[in-house]
Amino acid sequence: MRKDRNIFTGDFMTAPYWWDAAPPESYRDPLPGQADVVIVGSGYCGLSAAIELARNGTDVVVLDAAEIGSGASTRSGGMVSSGQKLVVGGAIKGVPPDLFERLIEDSIASFQHIQDLVGVEKLDADLTISGRFFGAHTPRAYDALRRMGNVLHDKTGVTVHEVPRGRQREVVGSDYYHGGIVIDEYGGLHPGKYHRALRDLAASSGAALRSHARVRRISPSGPGFAVDTSRGVIQASRVVVTTNGYTDEATPDLRRRVVPARSYQIATERLEPDLMAELIPRGRMISDTKRDLFYTRPSPDGTRILFGTRPGIFEVSDEAAAGVLHSRMCEVWPQLAGRRISHVWSGYVGMTFDKTAHMGERDGIVHAVGCNGNGVALMTYLGHQTALKLLGRQNRPCAFDRDAFPSHPLYRGKAWFLPVVGGWYRLRDRMDRLAAMV
Repeated sequence: MRKDRNIFTGDFMTAPYWWDAAPPESYRDPLPGQADVVIVGSGYCGLSAAIELARNGTDVVVLDAAEIGSGASTRSGGMVSSGQKLVVGGAIKGVPPDLFERLIEDSIASFQHIQDLVGVEKLDADLTISGRFFGAHTPRAYDALRRMGNVLHDKTGVTVHEVPRGRQREVVGSDYYHGGIVIDEYGGLHPGKYHRALRDLAASSGAALRSHARVRRISPSGPGFAVDTSRGVIQASRVVVTTNGYTDEATPDLRRRVVPARSYQIATERLEPDLMAELIPRGRMISDTKRDLFYTRPSPDGTRILFGTRPGIFEVSDEAAAGVLHSRMCEVWPQLAGRRISHVWSGYVGMTFDKTAHMGERDGIVHAVGCNGNGVALMTYLGHQTALKLLGRQNRPCAFDRDAFPSHPLYRGKAWFLPVVGGWYRLRDRMDRLAAMV
């Protein structure tokens, strides 16, 4: 733990900033004995599926091991995008051109879907489409970003602006980066409020939400399944698993295919409007080209900086991570050196070996998992698509619905290799920065 506690506010919390406005909730009513569909996981994906199913007369139950809204959906940075992650994250490599075009098409559809959902349902989610700046951590990375921007424009149709270092302070009040690109079709929302709006909509549509019901086993039973939980057993005709980075031994086959990667974030104390306008002039989302990347944004009310990264190659407590994240935030913005932290938190991102999300069915159990750090719009959309598939109402198959879902022969659910990969990434980032200074 960092000994210098002067970086903490008097009311410092090891809990997501988002929970101040919309904390998780308990739903402790008894479990029903049976249901048409049981959804395991109460994130954006599970709730989105529940809403569509319940509205079409399906008897659906959503289960969570803890409180509803305590998982990664309310621990994210709340950034909203479409198909950019597939290109930026490297998922384009090795994907057949026809499949990649379909993946891009559905990714773009996910971006429109979340905007339509929030608008039509009048959800209190603080959704804004403000754009995103990708900062280059070296001059060479800037050249790569420019090329990537051209690919993004060609493949996804987004509007891309090149930002040379000489004009960088028009976008971000920092000299840390060597220029970058801005993508207009990018936004952010309040993850806590959005989740609360979805769970309220699910409940009002007729879905049953149940918290503190950890699923221990899913077994074939008659024409369906027996879902054995810490609060009892539910007989279900269909089971949908949307546990993402929290996939565990209850679904061992999926556990071998989803890698939980822990990501940490901090929130600053309230900052003056003039300082906020200097740090992020137009309120954009920000990330960079480092392998061990930084991602940051203003809070939806424009009063704080939220900053995320991994504090080291090994997992640490949230409080121990806070000092490291504060130091790294100040590398980007030295202006924040004397400012304190009000919140620190972490959550598990669901990564996959092919860097794309997957929906489908294995051994009769339906799944939609693997957001790869791009889950707000995409997982909402995949939940909706999963429901449409179960209802037989899809216009066409979703591109993320594929039989192939790779694992690794040495992976059984414990990500022993992440420290090795993280250390290598960090070393290469440091070498890149040093080379750029020569």
